[in-house]
Parts: sequence; C-alpha cells; structure tokens
Amino acid sequence: MVRKGAVKLQEVARVAGVSPRTVSNVVNGYQHVAPRTRDQVQAVIKALGYRPNAAARSLRTGRTGLLGLVVPALDQPYFAELARAVVREATAAGFTVVVDQTDGDPDRERELLLQGPRGAMFDGLILSPLALTAGDLLGADPERPVVLLGERTVDTTFDHVQIDNVAAAREATEHLISLGRKRIAAIGLQTEAHTGRQRAEGFMLALAEAGLPAHPHLLRYVDAYDRASGFGAMSVVLDGDLRPDAVFCFNDMLAVGALRACLTRGLRVPEDVALIGFDDVEETRYLTPSLSTVRPDRDQIARVAVRRLVERLDRRPAAGGETQDVTVPHTLVLRESTGPR
Repeated sequence: MVRKGAVKLQEVARVAGVSPRTVSNVVNGYQHVAPRTRDQVQAVIKALGYRPNAAARSLRTGRTGLLGLVVPALDQPYFAELARAVVREATAAGFTVVVDQTDGDPDRERELLLQGPRGAMFDGLILSPLALTAGDLLGADPERPVVLLGERTVDTTFDHVQIDNVAAAREATEHLISLGRKRIAAIGLQTEAHTGRQRAEGFMLALAEAGLPAHPHLLRYVDAYDRASGFGAMSVVLDGDLRPDAVFCFNDMLAVGALRACLTRGLRVPEDVALIGFDDVEETRYLTPSLSTVRPDRDQIARVAVRRLVERLDRRPAAGGETQDVTVPHTLVLRESTGPR
C-alpha cells in the first residue's frame, strides 16, 4: 500500500479511521493517545510512507526535532559506537540526531553548551565534555535540556549519566593482581581530564590494598587516548630498567598501541605481559590476542540520556525538575590478553 508522491496527514487519518488531530498527536509524540490507536496510526504512516512537514511542525511547536550529540572525537571507536546507540534511541523517540565533535576545544564545547550559532539549533543536547570549567557549566541556561556524560564535577541543574570509573578501574587492576602480576603499569594518566584521574584512583586503590608499589616509571601520562599514544607510552616503559609483567590501559585504543609495542619487542601477551583495556569496542574482539577490557553499558547510557532529554522537553511529571545522576553498570570482560601464565 505504499504511495508515490506526497502523502498528506488527512489521508493518514482517513486510512487509519481516526481524526487528523489524533494523527498529529502521534506524529508529535504526545502521550495522551491510547497505545492501540498509536500503533494503528504508526502502521499506516509506515505503509503510506508519510513524512511530516518538518518546517511546519517546527513553526507550530517551536522545536527543530533535532538533538545534538557532542563528543570529543568521532575517530575514537567508543564514541562512534555510542553515537550509533544514541541515534537508535532518538529515532525511536521521533528525533533526529546531529553529531558534532569538539576535539576537546573549550571554545567549541562552550559555544554548543551556551547555545551559540550551532548550539541554538538543537532542542536538547547530550554532551561529553573534556575542557569545560565549573564556570562554564554554572553560566549555562539551567532550563535548557542538557545531559552531561561523565562524572559530576560541579553542582548544576543538568542531568549526568556515568559509569563508576573508580570501581571499574579497580576491578580491572584487581584482576591483573589475581594473576600473580606484581609490576603493573598504568597507561592513560592525565592531569586535567576527570575520567583519567578517576581511573588512576581506582588503579592506585587496587595496588595499595594488595600491598604493591606504584613505580613512577610505570605510571605513564598521555596527551590523547589513541593508538599512537599507547604505543609511545608502552615503548618508554619497555625501554626502562623495570619491565612490567602487566599493564592497565585507560582505554582500548591505548591498549591496541601497547600491544603492538610489546609485539615489536618480541614479548608475548599474556605470557610475558598481561594487558587489559577499557571500553570494549568491537575491534578488541578480533585482535590477536583478543583484548580483556571493561565494558560500559553503552546502550543504557544512550537510553537514559535520550529519555531524560525527552522528559525535559515534554516537561513530564517524571522529570520533576529534579537533577538526576544515573550510574550505569559495567562488566569486566576477560579474553586472551590476560589469560593465565
């Protein structure tokens, strides 16, 4: 029953046996429509290929129908996979996602948060910041629908969705210790980034509880969480007098680079050096050896973030005006790179 040419809302209403007002309510996501009626209308919309007039709807509702997803870098597999999950959830809620990357540039993050020329086009924003200050966050419009990904660093009215980085890093390090490894390196420390600091805290807690020293030479700071940085940091570690028997990398791309550095030196993973990463991006399952890692629940992150934006936009009672901090679960995924000696 697919029609060619433009299909009008009135035709959808006639085929579905409902009023044009009901079709409009379904298209615009209003809640007070019986589930059976909503399903019936959506089936007709799909069958006829009806497409709402976006410009007219924007004028009528004051919305663009766009949600912004702002991440530091799209060439990072973690953020690419997160974007896919956000698009899926937003599409189901009737929104289109525009993805922007900031490269950690504070001016760009600030422009998007404070509704500069690009930021103003979005009905709501999901933002993974690297460089925003407390002043930036406190200076933003508290009524704007914004969900921040990552740890709360200042008391704002924005919702936060996060994982427990301290606990996750601690579990990863404890696993290495359980294998009998005693000279454990950490790659990914950063001075400013909150995520790096929290993962370092979890690493240090695990060492302290096991009575193991944190050797300064084995604690490597990086400027970026990419393969090249992992390779460089691991090469520096292996050039030193104290060679590690295990390494915790603060993300999977650092671990990929570290793995390559080990292989170029003729070291066996995991026999000589056990290696674990963080993020569980798809690439890690197909490495040789496959990479042990920490898996954040990306689908849940996307689901909660989109739901909170939609609740804020609709001013539903569930939103309640109360700020929410949601911690989603993580899982330790054990593969070949930390197999037994």
